[in-house]
Amino acid sequence: MNSGAASQIDLETANRAADIMAWTPFGAAFQLPYDAFAGNWLAVIARLAILAVTWVVCFSICTWCLRHERLTLGAGHQATVNAKGIGAFAHMPDSPSGAISARLFTYLVRDPRQAMLFVMPVFLLIIFALQMRTMPGLIWLVPIWSGWMMAIAESNGLAYDGRGFAMQVIAGVPGTTDRLGRVRVYVGIIVAYVLALFVAIAFISGDWRSSEGLLIGATFTAVGLGVGLSGLGLAEITSCAFMYPVASLDKPFSAPQGRMVAQGFFPLIYMLGSLLLMFPTGIAAIILVVMSELAYSYWLIIPIAIVNGAGILAAGTWLGGKLMDARMLSIVRTLDSFASLQK
Repeated sequence: MNSGAASQIDLETANRAADIMAWTPFGAAFQLPYDAFAGNWLAVIARLAILAVTWVVCFSICTWCLRHERLTLGAGHQATVNAKGIGAFAHMPDSPSGAISARLFTYLVRDPRQAMLFVMPVFLLIIFALQMRTMPGLIWLVPIWSGWMMAIAESNGLAYDGRGFAMQVIAGVPGTTDRLGRVRVYVGIIVAYVLALFVAIAFISGDWRSSEGLLIGATFTAVGLGVGLSGLGLAEITSCAFMYPVASLDKPFSAPQGRMVAQGFFPLIYMLGSLLLMFPTGIAAIILVVMSELAYSYWLIIPIAIVNGAGILAAGTWLGGKLMDARMLSIVRTLDSFASLQK
């Protein structure tokens, strides 16, 4: 059966996007047969040139990386780097949890394995922005999806820390202190990111021109914050109990080895659980719709969603700290086994 969705597709926009992609390295190869069939040999030559230049650039980058790795291998033992200041430690509280926050923030800045998760919301924003003419309201789903994705890496955060976590255990840092330090960083990222998306979407969609549009956007943003906070609370628990191997920092885009079932199943615990934990907000929204209180629903859902997320975050931080204290040595052994898989 035809749902009618095809009639909403803007073919003109799709054609323009396809024409642009056909002149990029990602689409040039796919357009070659059509140009040859149409006898457009000038376009064929131009696209082949694009592919050739791309190949040369990629080859040059690869050889440079190999040469750089060969020349700098072991250089860390021969040279001394003069660091300016103490970096993120200067901007965090002078406490054990502040030190953990600074260490985590430094890791996030330098870790390409987790960088893609923070770039994905931008891609979502671009994709939904391209569909503004046919499906304008869907762009407000971006804050919700973004909040949901923000803590995916943190749900396996200790595996990304690796053996460095052992030093924390030796220092006798309590589990709750560790969880508070990590939560401090991620809460700042989630709040800043989701609010930035709210501002960007308000201007892209034009909803900033009306109070109703801003209210709808604020509601979706609040739900996004709630989802992000509840997901972070769950992540503080799962990262202590449901760990799975990750790629090494030296080879960030390689496939992690071992525990394939865990790699496929454990992330689902976070993905599904973080949404289920927003059940109170969903129930409240359904009740308001059934009662036909749409005029007040937005004003009520905003605080409900934020309180829902904050409550789950507080409970998850406390429970995650207790769980870490109980499983501290087991976590160290697990991280050691993960490190052996990366060799």
